[in-house]
Amino acid sequence: MSTTAARDRHRLGSPRRCAGVSLVEVLVALLVLSIGLLGLANLQLTAIRNAHSAHLRSQASILAQDILDRIRANRANATAYAIDLAASPPTGSTLPEQDLSAWLGSLAANLPDGDGAVAVTAGTPTTVTVTIQWNDSRGLDGDSTQQWQYVTQL
Repeated sequence: MSTTAARDRHRLGSPRRCAGVSLVEVLVALLVLSIGLLGLANLQLTAIRNAHSAHLRSQASILAQDILDRIRANRANATAYAIDLAASPPTGSTLPEQDLSAWLGSLAANLPDGDGAVAVTAGTPTTVTVTIQWNDSRGLDGDSTQQWQYVTQL
């Protein structure tokens, strides 16, 4: 063996000294990759939660417009549409009672624990306040009860 080859082998170290180095590098790379993938999974979960909360707010807005359209269509009986939160759905045969019953049913069907209230202040102009409440426990806010209020004049 030449002196150059012996010197190169001595500089690189013996094969026993280098054994396992690439395995440690692979394990460190796997650890870094795992942490990155956990971060991406958390980011995806947050995006899904926010999208669900936004969907529920959109549904609340659409349902508020629904009852307001019903009130506008029966403007002469606007004060008959007043109802409080947690009130049982009306069971009468008048148009306002049927509209409120259908609207409260839509709230319960489209929003988790959905409930609503309508306050009507007669006058010129008549002011209508629609309050919609639902459970957003899947959202990121600490309080799971969300409330959306819409005020308009007829």
